[in-house]
Amino acid sequence: MTTGEPLITYAARIAENAAMVGDDLAARLVGVDGSSVGYTWSELDRWSRQVAAAFAARGVGAGDRVTLGLGNTAELVAAALGCWRLGAVPIPTRWDLPDWERQRVVEVIAPRLALVAADRPWLVATRSDPAPDLPDAVSPQAHGICSSGSTGMPKIIMQEYPGRFDPARVVPFAAGWGPVPRPDTILVMAPMYHANGFATLSSMLGGDRLVVMERFSAAQAVDLIESERITTFTATPTMLQRIADLAGIDDRDLSSLTWILQGAAPMPPSLVDRWAGLIGAERIVMAYGMTEGLGLTALRGDEWMAHRGSVGRGIRGTEVKVLGPDQAPQAAGEIGEIYLRSPMARAYSYLGGAPLLPATDDGFQTAGDLGYLDEEGFVFLVDRRVDMIVSGGANVFPAEVECALIDHPQIADVVVIGLADPEWGRRVHAIVEPAPPSTAASGSASTAGANLSAADVIAYAKSRLAPYKVPKSVEFVAAVPRSEATKVNRRALIDARGG
Repeated sequence: MTTGEPLITYAARIAENAAMVGDDLAARLVGVDGSSVGYTWSELDRWSRQVAAAFAARGVGAGDRVTLGLGNTAELVAAALGCWRLGAVPIPTRWDLPDWERQRVVEVIAPRLALVAADRPWLVATRSDPAPDLPDAVSPQAHGICSSGSTGMPKIIMQEYPGRFDPARVVPFAAGWGPVPRPDTILVMAPMYHANGFATLSSMLGGDRLVVMERFSAAQAVDLIESERITTFTATPTMLQRIADLAGIDDRDLSSLTWILQGAAPMPPSLVDRWAGLIGAERIVMAYGMTEGLGLTALRGDEWMAHRGSVGRGIRGTEVKVLGPDQAPQAAGEIGEIYLRSPMARAYSYLGGAPLLPATDDGFQTAGDLGYLDEEGFVFLVDRRVDMIVSGGANVFPAEVECALIDHPQIADVVVIGLADPEWGRRVHAIVEPAPPSTAASGSASTAGANLSAADVIAYAKSRLAPYKVPKSVEFVAAVPRSEATKVNRRALIDARGG
């Protein structure tokens, strides 16, 4: 989609929305306690100018970086908009890091201003300041997103295009399969330091309304879907699993959802089937991409039913190749690295010294993910190369083992890693979070995962996997350690267990 008209700056788009739809609600922020505050476009326009003036007084100017360690809060939204009003570059950062790690990230970014939770009060206080008229400004880089990459060292992905509003980039994913009613009411469940969370600000600039959760809670998410008549959200498989596991979920009103987007990892087949039963397969879109924006694949749930396990075909002009170690094209069904090329791709760079992703001479790039194509060109994602376990000379993909184990009724969550082993080189090790006790229909508490043993887990795996993929050791934990984005740091888990 292109308008044929010059793109206006983010700063101009904020002012334009205030002038045209100033009384419309732009965003509602919902606290963990259920409290909520809504903000109209007129309010956000004024507050962003007040914040921009406060930033300028602290030495921030066009092109300067500002880190936003503010949580999923109204202050983060106002600060991001304030950066764009000045032509500065916002970079949301994790707010749940220990001080030493947060400082390491900040040192790599070298911002003019580094905001943390303690700065929220003065950001709120700016609302009583004068709101100056500001000249139009454009951020030389739209924003940055932090990632630890595969090494655990800070890697900040900078979008090397200016902060200009592009209508083509806020077209709903689901529009590839038919008309989507606009505007959407988007539930923001992911932390806004994550690409999926922060990207919703662009959707807001495009006219969609945001309902931002301070922190993900499956129960609160369903309450908000009902009360706010949410039309869409983006979620990880873990988020979708927690919602699907809620008691009474089949009786809740999810009818306002016109489509949902799932990303970050392949969906376990049983979870796709579960959500197809909850809202209909045609309302589910599953996508594969990366923060660097190399390209996108996607498919709708009803297509997935005919290509179970796939993450779709290239969309929006994305071309896909699967290449072997010598960069020779792999035949259908053969595993190799997934390479993408897209007309929508834009330049990116890294802060922190990481090399750019590998590319072919004809412009295809890869993030190192492994997978294969079927005869119809549908992509099947196997795992990341860096996560692959070589056990006894055989390649084991943790994602496949996790998908097999998560269907066990007494397993709430699981992550699979490879640990050093004198016999196998690396042994397949499963870290299991047992399901909590549940209340049976009679009112008595069942034991759920209380009696789950390592032998039970291994036996279940043997019934679903080839012998060499079966975990050789099992560890039980109270909770699998996941970030607010529901991601796990496999490298940290391996290191904590001796490598």
